[in-house]
Amino acid sequence: MNRLTRESRINVDEGVDLFVSLSPVDDPKAVVIIVHGLCEHSGRYEYVASRLNDFGYAVYRYDNRGHGRSGGEPGYVEDFQLFSDDADWIVGLARQEYPNIPRFMLGHSMGGFIAGAYGVRYPGQISGQVFSGPAVIVLPIFAEYESFDFDAEGRTLISNALGDIISRDRQVVQDYADDPLVLKVFSTKLMGEVFIKGATWLMDNMGAYRYPCLILHGGDDQIVLPDASRYLFEHISSADKQLKIYEGLYHEILNEPEKDSVLEDIRQWIEARI
Repeated sequence: MNRLTRESRINVDEGVDLFVSLSPVDDPKAVVIIVHGLCEHSGRYEYVASRLNDFGYAVYRYDNRGHGRSGGEPGYVEDFQLFSDDADWIVGLARQEYPNIPRFMLGHSMGGFIAGAYGVRYPGQISGQVFSGPAVIVLPIFAEYESFDFDAEGRTLISNALGDIISRDRQVVQDYADDPLVLKVFSTKLMGEVFIKGATWLMDNMGAYRYPCLILHGGDDQIVLPDASRYLFEHISSADKQLKIYEGLYHEILNEPEKDSVLEDIRQWIEARI
């Protein structure tokens, strides 16, 4: 199998180039597009991409605008819908480079929100989605900001205090803290657009979501409560939907000691749909 990762950039907006990487395989059975979470970047999914390659899937990863090596104001977004528009650029790239190959999207945390918004706004473009700890409801940790004026004070900065509770693996926590591409702060505008305005919009529009989907969540997730995944499962209109809560796992289920078991669940779900 070919494991040479190709890196490129796609211009999606004035002054915004998305950093994209492709980890190909020979004769892929499927294509998986990974959408990362708040403050992190696609490089943190190296192991996930490697295992998906082992399963016979080509893997696209990209840094969301304002994150990692992509363009845009760091830790800022003007409109939450831009994130799902960006995701569609990557889906289009996968369609162009791998025509007639089933395409799936894997979204973690904020990336789960992006995947959900994509599913509502762009039906019929992919074969299904996998959600990992998706931030698809208004979360208690952001509730105090619901009355905040995000337009007037949108560039007020919030410290990224999530690192200590992303995983039970202390090496993952340390690597996150030491990673120069992980944002140390993000704007109240991004927080309001995604986690309040965007989450409210998604909750109001979940009935329009119909993709086949696998919804996965850590039972001891202290960042995005498992109730978010339960709400998603209960309110979407998908005929083909599954929900699994992993007892004892923290937020980054793909970086927990049990990550290979989680990835095997993802493999089995995709295999049944290609």
